[in-house]
Amino acid sequence: MFSHSVLNPMSPQGQAISNLFIFLMIAAGALFAGLPLTLAYTLPKYRHRPGQGDPPQTYGVLKMELVWTTIPILLLIGVFGATISTMRIAQPNAIKTVDLTVIGHQWWWEYRYPNGVVAANILHIPTGRRLNVALKSADVIHSFWVPELNGKMDAVPGQTNSLWLEADKPGIYEGACVEFCGTGHAWMRLSVVAQPPAQFDAWLRQQARPARQPSTAMQKAGARLFAQYACASCHLLRGRPSNTHLGSKAVVIAPDLTHFASRPFFGGGVLDNTPANLVTWLHDPNLVKQGVHMPNFQLTPSQIHELTAYLESLT
Repeated sequence: MFSHSVLNPMSPQGQAISNLFIFLMIAAGALFAGLPLTLAYTLPKYRHRPGQGDPPQTYGVLKMELVWTTIPILLLIGVFGATISTMRIAQPNAIKTVDLTVIGHQWWWEYRYPNGVVAANILHIPTGRRLNVALKSADVIHSFWVPELNGKMDAVPGQTNSLWLEADKPGIYEGACVEFCGTGHAWMRLSVVAQPPAQFDAWLRQQARPARQPSTAMQKAGARLFAQYACASCHLLRGRPSNTHLGSKAVVIAPDLTHFASRPFFGGGVLDNTPANLVTWLHDPNLVKQGVHMPNFQLTPSQIHELTAYLESLT
């Protein structure tokens, strides 16, 4: 279950949004409580009593009209000012230097780092470093949201939006797509792994390496199947001959599998990354995640196990 909350901020941007939320709740709560309290005082005090005439009419009393008009205006000005201030903290005015590109797909997330590393669904960032994120979509409107780190931001086809992404402490922060984007929307999860800068740099260097070469007979058989079924037409394996002709102009349709085995889950969060779950996925992806764009290749059990051995070797 998606359990993280905007009330547990772990970044300056998340803190600003949390403060705005609390301010709005206090303002709304004061208004909500003010009405019944006012009624509780005025109804008994000014109720009609036997022998009394009609109460004095207050229509057109300028002082009263100014008071009940000015108070809501001041409240709205305060809410507007607090909202603008929060937006300035949470979102950069314009993209200058892009530290990370996030692309929404049906139904998974793609992350592109400046050094050429491409990851899927699990996003690694350094702690204490503000990243200017360019947010895009490859197909329909998605919405990127990590409650503890920042607010929601739409990924719109043909448009680049921007947001700050930063984490104060190391940890794993869960997020999701929060804009209905098709059949697999519910399984378009993401995790942000915030690491100390030294650990992040080590991870980035490791991810920049080419795909690991198969070593066992079963892994080699799986690599041949990967080429035979043209898996590389959708999935990128950096450093493998099947992708050499694509170069930097490759059109990404499905997640980069160069370091597939290093990811804790796959399928946009639908399954933990274990050999048993990968066997289930390869048997028929649509049985696991309805509407997924990966076809069922009608693989035999032996082919599934060979392909699983190969993919699980890609650390």
